[in-house]
Amino acid sequence: MIESIQIQQIAEIVRRAGLNDQTLSVLREHFSDLHFSYCLDDELGADEPFLADEDFNLYLVDGRAHCLKLTRDPECATGLLLAEVEAHA
Repeated sequence: MIESIQIQQIAEIVRRAGLNDQTLSVLREHFSDLHFSYCLDDELGADEPFLADEDFNLYLVDGRAHCLKLTRDPECATGLLLAEVEAHA
């Protein structure tokens, strides 16, 4: 389970620091009970993010079963997928 306040805190950290390896390290340290992954948003296809921001989208991940899957339910979420939104020219 991920609390909504945690999601907001994580989103604010990424907004301020940017989405990069250093930020992910800080998030993993401060939210050690959660799993964090990173990718480019266009790699995800048609899935809707749980939280959309200008430079990144945040997806919730359910890792309770054998395979990871995206979820929109914070009660089932065990981690977050942070997806970088690339600016289009």
